[in-house]
Amino acid sequence: MALSRRTPRLGLALGSGSARGWAHIGVLQVLDEEGVRPDIVCGSSIGALVGAAYAAGELARFADWVQGLGMRDVFGFMDFNLTGGMLKGEKLIAFWRRNFADFNIESSPMLFGAVATDLHSGAEVWLRHGSIADAVRASIALPGLFTPVARADGRLLVDGGIVNPVPTSLARAMGADIVIGVDLNSDILHRHMQPLAVVQTPAPDSDAVPEPEPPKSSGWMQRLTPWRADEPAAADVQRVPSMLDVVMTSVAIMQMRITRSRMAGDPPEVVVAPALANLGLLDFHRASEAIEEGRRAAKASMPQLRRFMG
Repeated sequence: MALSRRTPRLGLALGSGSARGWAHIGVLQVLDEEGVRPDIVCGSSIGALVGAAYAAGELARFADWVQGLGMRDVFGFMDFNLTGGMLKGEKLIAFWRRNFADFNIESSPMLFGAVATDLHSGAEVWLRHGSIADAVRASIALPGLFTPVARADGRLLVDGGIVNPVPTSLARAMGADIVIGVDLNSDILHRHMQPLAVVQTPAPDSDAVPEPEPPKSSGWMQRLTPWRADEPAAADVQRVPSMLDVVMTSVAIMQMRITRSRMAGDPPEVVVAPALANLGLLDFHRASEAIEEGRRAAKASMPQLRRFMG
């Protein structure tokens, strides 16, 4: 019996990376412009959020919204919490339910899946049923920032980027023959690899006595949120990172290492890797920059994708 050639199913694996995830919008825009329509979209963390908007056919409206976000708007979504994480995340998801799609994943116009992590067992959890908004909320629950999500089955779920930052394996399990993986953390260390500053000190025999520097403001909000420190640090003083800087950068480094390991074992056919080291993990107000870089990276990957698609 002769075997007939079938059209390969294209899957999209949108990676984790907090505010850098707005680059996914640029990637998706270029795919649409090039006439490339994925059959499957799955995401981890911010990739699940953007992927849900795409699967629901809401990408254009979603892109307009994120490009209008300012620092004040971002701060307005923060519902501070004393246990489990800094933020409850209820404001963000309530806004999503009111203004964008919330429906059962099974009825999604495009096959959709999200990745989360079981906080108790460390197991990778694939979310492919139930409310798409609930799946997104679980997938974005970055430890220390958002509170975990309690599921009806007793599981406590946190960010999917902890175990599978670019969910190629989920895309394949959902039936993808060709996977486009969007890796937001490929150059994350470039942000932190600047040479140490050299501080000039008086010679031993000098009578000069350096004047003490006036104390700097150390408000709790500035120590927590790096995006509020708008002025650049002095060239000869090494900036002390905020608490959130340390937590978020540590998570990003962990995700980068896990991504490299998992992609080595199960590499996507096409990797889109936007250069986003200049964006902080909480720079949600800089969407236009992230989207433009996502577009650039997607255009650069198109020749490779065309070879696979025939």
